[in-house]
Amino acid sequence: MPAWDLAHAAARGSGVELRPLGALGDADGILGVMVATWGEFQQIPRELIRALQESGNVPHGAFAAGELVGYVLGWAGVDEEGLHVHSHMLAVLPDLRSRGVGYALKLAQRAQGLDQGIHVARWTFDPLVARNAYFNLVKLGAGADRFHRNFYGEMDDLLNRGERTDRLVVRWDLDPDPGRAPVDARHAVVVLDREGPEDAPRPSAVTKADVGPAAVRIPRDHPALREADPGLAREWRDAVADALDACFAAGLAVRGWASEGAYLFS
Repeated sequence: MPAWDLAHAAARGSGVELRPLGALGDADGILGVMVATWGEFQQIPRELIRALQESGNVPHGAFAAGELVGYVLGWAGVDEEGLHVHSHMLAVLPDLRSRGVGYALKLAQRAQGLDQGIHVARWTFDPLVARNAYFNLVKLGAGADRFHRNFYGEMDDLLNRGERTDRLVVRWDLDPDPGRAPVDARHAVVVLDREGPEDAPRPSAVTKADVGPAAVRIPRDHPALREADPGLAREWRDAVADALDACFAAGLAVRGWASEGAYLFS
């Protein structure tokens, strides 16, 4: 299906309409959704949004009953592979999440990139948030080829306050149809596992000689674990970072997501 047709079909299925956000008033609407998602500390200057609009990096919005309920915002970037879309923000109002609005917005960003002759998108996400891993790796069919500890430094917004901002860097090829089935990790070397009634981390080891698949399991719900047991949550933060570092050092990259909650490297 053509990229825009796919995006608009996904939007209709989630009860929203997609529109480009190219006007000054749209910038104010973006800031409203931004504050509802991350709190007052996460605002970016309205002038920067206007600069993106003017420079060909027009954000896209999702509207319900005429009101902006979500947006995706990014810009054209360049790395060693050439031109890509750097997708910096995706946000949906809290009461409309888990309805497919974010998926429709990502498909709009994909269609816009393809219209502009761009074939790769990149963004970062917290590797300990399982729902985001599923969305990126299964729903969209992306992978991840880099990892950074404390990528953004200290952040004061509602979602990241008090957390080390570790991030995986996503690479999404825009030409294929989105989506990928969850993978079977039973035959992979388990670099990090869960054990015991508390699901504590249990690391093993991977070396550069290990060229086969490797699995890194993460907590089932790390945000909830942060509230219930901050010490164990910090232990998981360090264990996952060590495991990801080891896998990337071995020349592997994230190629999929296992249904039991694990990154699959190959």
